Amino acid sequence: MSARTSLLQLRNATLRSSRLSTIRSVHIAYAVRPNVISSARAVLPKFTRRWATSTTPNSSAVDPAEVEAMQCLEEGTQKLEEGDVQAAKALYKRSVDMKRTASALFNLGVTHYHLKEYDEAISSWKEAIALQPSSADAHTNLASAYIVSPVSRPDLALHHLRVAASLAPEDAEIAFNLAAVLEACGFLEEALEQYKRSKEFGVDRAAMHIRNVSAKILGKKMKAAEEASKEESKPDPSA
Repeated sequence: MSARTSLLQLRNATLRSSRLSTIRSVHIAYAVRPNVISSARAVLPKFTRRWATSTTPNSSAVDPAEVEAMQCLEEGTQKLEEGDVQAAKALYKRSVDMKRTASALFNLGVTHYHLKEYDEAISSWKEAIALQPSSADAHTNLASAYIVSPVSRPDLALHHLRVAASLAPEDAEIAFNLAAVLEACGFLEEALEQYKRSKEFGVDRAAMHIRNVSAKILGKKMKAAEEASKEESKPDPSA
């Protein structure tokens, strides 16, 4: 399976339910079954994608433009839940044009992502993070976009997943996603640790990855020991 084919599997999506101020909107299916990752560009498991509502800590109903921006944000979220991505995008863009908020930019990024406009999604989420650096969801989504972008950037994805994990240390899906990228980049010991955390927090599919990564680590150790043994058995040319 080629790297490009592997990344194309990320485009499948299903809706999920909400939690307080954000809606975990889309599972991007890196694969519905656990996978063995053998290279830095191999198949990655699923990322959880999320969108926001209009409520923010600094929102106010005093400014008429802000009121209209909030209304567009709510209507856009309704359209997105109904599956009308283009209508949602238009409403979110109108909301952003009237009042640039982290929530509106975050949701606009979701619609760009659905429409495979990855550069625009990245731009929207980067601006959302600039306005609200503590959003673990925005960092997670930005990591997802960096993975599926035509020019994949696993290094940047890894950076943003590390940030997301630091902001939400008990989020099982973030731990799983971080483990997947770490494994794909060859950081097996750290990947194993994150898979174990993910399983501890309730991601059952992590168990298969724990076994796979453990086997890879053991295989690397055995290979290193074998190579060291061969070096030792070579005759000393100076003897």
